[in-house]
Amino acid sequence: MATLVPLGSAATFGVLANTAVTNTGPTVVTGDLGVSPAGAVTGFNPPGTVTGTIHVNDAAAAQAQADLLIGYGNALLQPATATVATELGGTTLTPGVYNSLSGTFSLNGPLTLDAQGDPNAVFIFKTNTTLITGAAGTVNLAGLAQSSHVFWQVGSSATLGVGTTIRGSILANTSITANTGAIVDGRLLALGAAVTLDTNAVTVPALTTCQVVVQPVVGPVVVGQPTPVSAVVTCNGLPVSGASVTFNGGAVPVTVTTNLAGVATGSLTFNTAGAATVTATVTAAGTACSCTGVVSAPVTITVTPQQSCQVVVQPVVGPVVVGQPTSVSAVVTCNGLPVSGASVTFNGGAVPVTVTTNLAGVATGSLTFNTAGAATVTATVTAAGTACSCTGVVSAPVTITVTPQQSCQVVVQPVVGPVVVGQPTSVSAVVTCNGLPVSGASVTFNGGAVPVTVTTNAAGVATGSLTFNTAGAATVTATVTAAGTACSCTGVVSAPLTITVGAPTGPLSASPACWRVNLPFPIPHLFVATLKATLTPAQAGVTVTFYVSGLPVGTAVTNASGVATLNNAGLSILQISASSYTAVATVGGSTVQATGSLTPCFPPV
Repeated sequence: MATLVPLGSAATFGVLANTAVTNTGPTVVTGDLGVSPAGAVTGFNPPGTVTGTIHVNDAAAAQAQADLLIGYGNALLQPATATVATELGGTTLTPGVYNSLSGTFSLNGPLTLDAQGDPNAVFIFKTNTTLITGAAGTVNLAGLAQSSHVFWQVGSSATLGVGTTIRGSILANTSITANTGAIVDGRLLALGAAVTLDTNAVTVPALTTCQVVVQPVVGPVVVGQPTPVSAVVTCNGLPVSGASVTFNGGAVPVTVTTNLAGVATGSLTFNTAGAATVTATVTAAGTACSCTGVVSAPVTITVTPQQSCQVVVQPVVGPVVVGQPTSVSAVVTCNGLPVSGASVTFNGGAVPVTVTTNLAGVATGSLTFNTAGAATVTATVTAAGTACSCTGVVSAPVTITVTPQQSCQVVVQPVVGPVVVGQPTSVSAVVTCNGLPVSGASVTFNGGAVPVTVTTNAAGVATGSLTFNTAGAATVTATVTAAGTACSCTGVVSAPLTITVGAPTGPLSASPACWRVNLPFPIPHLFVATLKATLTPAQAGVTVTFYVSGLPVGTAVTNASGVATLNNAGLSILQISASSYTAVATVGGSTVQATGSLTPCFPPV
């Protein structure tokens, strides 16, 4: 059904253009005339005459153009009720929205618009491109049809032939040309370009009575549940605010007031499933239009029976392990809409758990399973504040597989670089639980002169430093002494790792160093440090290799003072957790090494 196109402040304009209004001859415009945003008006006073006000690039013309754009969009988006041939002459049409079969309309004969006795009937003609009328083209009104309720939405430009008579408002996306003697009972409104006139009569339609249009109901309508309804009240296409509107068709009528946009919004409840007819009646309105008692066209909606709740347990994500809490969730809906605040009890674990649904109708809890194998999980609504019958509704069962609990694993990583008597050596171990890293575990390394205890990081890696006092084979092990995890980790010992400890050789010393964030461009390394080693006595040309966490980070050559400096050595996030670095060189055929401290710089940038 076609609805009245809102024109807003553009409704008072007989002619409105974007770039220019040009006239030749004694044209008469009954109404306002305007151009915006940066146009000109020529050919008036004299020879053309405007009974209203001429607005040239002023605020009124700008607002009219803005309102015209809204009206054009409204007409464009109204769904077509029929598609007709390009030529409209010689036809009679009833109220509706008409598309052109070819994308353009022509009028070379009489077109009759028959409102069939309804003065509020609306006719909308939509063309993708042009509207062109000939000399014999004319629009006639019948059955109480009104020119104020006829609209021509033109995708490009409209051309009115010599002597043609057209009724209604032409809303052109580009331009409008009215040739000699063309008569317009309506408006010539151009969004994008000029309006050109030549000895024409343009008459803005007289004020009309109110129109009340019930808007389509959105979403399902269910017996016993409140359904939002709304209607728009307009007077001459302008919204009527403060009007009292009564909606009928539900169990009890409801009266509400229109807002500034002329929209009245209420709520009806329907007690019976099936077709229901909704109407809106203006019972009071403070407006110059005759609004009181105006009734909308009826809107038919389908009321569906009330349905009970549904509870659906969602698939469990990730491994389910004996003795470890497992996240479970279920969705509670009523007629397909989420139910919030419902109490849901999950069963199937060692102990049932009851939780509450959120705004999305989702209840999330945690179950623990004490036995490996298949387990069945269900969710039961134990309480729900909803019109649906939810309490006691049970989900379909979901079967999950519970795997046995595994103990921790501790693996000592191979030592990288030479190990020398009396020099600290970086050692590391990885702690996992069911293949996943264990962070925050205390790990003690044994095998050096003194055991050392460190804590695993987020990757489950513990890194420490051992010193060996005797050359030869040494055995290193790592033992978890504490771990906050459901796995049985405490007391787990790694397999032994045998390393070879070399005898100390030449005098090489490593200076204390600090790491910092690599700014402003942390590429390719996020952290860097300057590492320095000194040979005593001094010897130039000796290559020194620097290691952090057992990994080489670069080399440098000693200068005449015996000093090798490695600038901006790139470090990883794991390497900055080491407290030392190692410098290794070959002097006189023997390998020598030294260890220096590695701490954060202050400030660390």
